[in-house]
Amino acid sequence: MGDGSVVPRLGNMKALLGIVAGAGASYGLYKLISGQVFKKTKKNPHNERPSVKSSQQGGIKLRPGSLLAKVSGLDVVCARPDDDTSGEIVHQSPNKLELHHLKMLLSRLQTIDDASDRAQFLLTLGNAAAFTVNQNQIRELEGIPVIAGFLSDPAPEVRVQALNALNNLCMNIENQEQIKLYVPQVLELIEMSAVNSDLQLGALRLLTNLSVTDKHQHLLKGSVTLLLSLLVVSSEALQVQTSKVLVNLSSNPDMMDDIVQAQAPASVLLLFDERTSPAVLLRLLTFVGNLKAWRPSAQVADELRRKQDCLFLVMLDESSQLHGKLVRLLSHPAGEIQAQVARILT
Repeated sequence: MGDGSVVPRLGNMKALLGIVAGAGASYGLYKLISGQVFKKTKKNPHNERPSVKSSQQGGIKLRPGSLLAKVSGLDVVCARPDDDTSGEIVHQSPNKLELHHLKMLLSRLQTIDDASDRAQFLLTLGNAAAFTVNQNQIRELEGIPVIAGFLSDPAPEVRVQALNALNNLCMNIENQEQIKLYVPQVLELIEMSAVNSDLQLGALRLLTNLSVTDKHQHLLKGSVTLLLSLLVVSSEALQVQTSKVLVNLSSNPDMMDDIVQAQAPASVLLLFDERTSPAVLLRLLTFVGNLKAWRPSAQVADELRRKQDCLFLVMLDESSQLHGKLVRLLSHPAGEIQAQVARILT
């Protein structure tokens, strides 16, 4: 698991700009949202979920094969046998988790002192939230604000599991009406967390699901510069997730004015290259195709040309270097990428 610790906004800015400059960027990251910082951290070589341990203090392990153990895939902690709120955990399939089980989990979650136990309860709730019936019941139990409250937990693994649980809950349209309230906090986690961390990946997954329809996309109109900047410095996994959000936003004509005016690092053009991962490149080309479908008036285009380093100048204006890069991609070995480029150029 990537280190999700919160880092200061200013300390490593020079180092980060050096990374972008080393990639041949003529502009680099535009202030990276007024001085945010990203810091490289160690990654889990097995790409596993955060490992959490059950606490021996204030709780007991459930017997193997019990309901919570099945749902989380790990040993979990429940209340002491004399705790009336915990109830009896029965043996049944995870998708049969009953209302009183969810109620117990949410109640106990708010009283746990140990960070690993909090993370494990959130993991269990997140897995349960993969089922529609549980998504509805967690909402009806007012569990969404409870889970979202752990986005500010001091322990990184707890924040990651809170994001994962909200991501599953976000598959429910009614739940999105509550989850949208936490978009500013989710964006702040992206800005403040170490680059390529599980926190950033979890936050981007949540934003991807929340932006699938145009209902809540306006909440992200101020985040385009952040997303473009992330593309330049992040790993393939984060680039894929970031480009998914950009594709979602650019599919909405009402978002286009905000997108084309956003500050964009010129180094983003370096990604339009045969060496870029096809999974990333194809989504970036879809993003560009959506942008090219927008036709500004001559007056609007002139106004945009006066906005230094805006996305319109970097990617859409006649002076942009993107056109030449697209022509070279016509010889890309992947036929799907060739076809996407041809559609953009015709």
